[in-house]
Amino acid sequence: MASTSRTRTGRGRGRGRSSSLPPPPSTLPLIIEEFFIVVYEDPLVKKALPKKFADYLDGQEPAKVYLRAADCGPRLWTVEVLFDGQGRMYLDKGWENFAIAHGVDFGCYVHFKYEGDDVLTVKVFDGTMCRRYYYSDDEDTDDESDDDVKPCIHPL
Repeated sequence: MASTSRTRTGRGRGRGRSSSLPPPPSTLPLIIEEFFIVVYEDPLVKKALPKKFADYLDGQEPAKVYLRAADCGPRLWTVEVLFDGQGRMYLDKGWENFAIAHGVDFGCYVHFKYEGDDVLTVKVFDGTMCRRYYYSDDEDTDDESDDDVKPCIHPL
């Protein structure tokens, strides 16, 4: 029985470096547009956002942001923002109403995507890490105030 041997010539798949590779992460510009928080404490009190996101907004710190639930119609929830002087950013007045309406509770993961113009699109994941889907029960959002909290409805 004859043995066969293969001789490799040139570069095989997965070998070598290509000039089309992106630069290493340490040399890329810092762009923070998506992040999440985990609710470990009272879900209705002010929430700290990641320091990297606050650093990203350095020099453009908004007094308020507008939260839009990813699946709950066009409504924007106005939430005041606090900065503590040490670079930390918090969602404050208005967060409680948003959290109640979207069922934010202990153990939830809340995903934020920065859309620019102080707008954050929000997705809520429950403690099992499954996303909650909502739909709006009121398409006419112009007459609602933040004091009149109408929860989004979670479809069964």
